[in-house]
Amino acid sequence: MSRQPNEAEAGFELYDLRVEVVGPPDQKIYCGARLGDYFELHGEMLKFPPGQGFSIYSLAALLPLLPAKQRVTDLNDWMASDAEVACPDPHCPTRFRITRTARRYFRRSDTTAVPLPEAPHR
Repeated sequence: MSRQPNEAEAGFELYDLRVEVVGPPDQKIYCGARLGDYFELHGEMLKFPPGQGFSIYSLAALLPLLPAKQRVTDLNDWMASDAEVACPDPHCPTRFRITRTARRYFRRSDTTAVPLPEAPHR
């Protein structure tokens, strides 16, 4: 029988993500990126390599997808398999590949001050 974690231990897992610029090497890039540019997402923290930037328009296209990509999903869910997002500039041939790199455990008490709602009484 598995034991229930106490309140101090209770939490959840999220995937760390790496978002990398990919695309045809022989075409002009209009979004300011270079092939191989990347950032990582650890929990809620974006991590950029020193000296590397990222277009705010590209980030705006990617940000709504990242929390869903971080969650554990069913194998049949498209979020588990579809990994490339087109550049928001319709003339730019680049794509952004989102890769799940590791799973990280977060204690609920470290991520929110809001208590869990009480379970309904049966």
